[in-house]
Amino acid sequence: MARRIAPQIRICTIAPKPGLVRLSNGLDVVAQFGIDDAPACDIVIVTGGPGWEEQTRCPPTLDYIRQLHATARVASVCTGAMILAASGVLDNAAATTKRAVVPPEISPLDRMRAMHSNIDVVEQPVVDTGSIVTGGGVSLCIDTTLHLLEKMLGKNVADETARILEYQRARKANADSMAFRAR
Repeated sequence: MARRIAPQIRICTIAPKPGLVRLSNGLDVVAQFGIDDAPACDIVIVTGGPGWEEQTRCPPTLDYIRQLHATARVASVCTGAMILAASGVLDNAAATTKRAVVPPEISPLDRMRAMHSNIDVVEQPVVDTGSIVTGGGVSLCIDTTLHLLEKMLGKNVADETARILEYQRARKANADSMAFRAR
């Protein structure tokens, strides 16, 4: 939707390997690029989901994230922050991740606190440290992306994108319920 407001935005999908990626819910997504042939990006958003634990133990993925952090802005939504944490790019910084789960699951937010004592884990919808932006649960991907659009392309692009998504009320409610944290 943001491309309707800012047509210069280019989007691609990157996975460990290019091609078909089957998600845990059975949905197939086509990754245009693998991490070995991914183009230079201004920003890469690392998503989470049920495969996050496997990716926290995948050296090529973690190396790719560390390389990205040196040259681009890195963001995450949901448990994608757990992958960023495993790569080390969140060390000595504030971050957030998904908090709500179905018992007996353990909240990823609590797991991040327990596993990564060098991260200032906070319960916020979006945390922006300047070079890294982390968003909470999956629905907060919209708030995270709108935040990134505002930072990179201006308030008008973010506001207009929220408007055509019919997301202004939800965005305001999320922002009012817990202030965004920036460092």
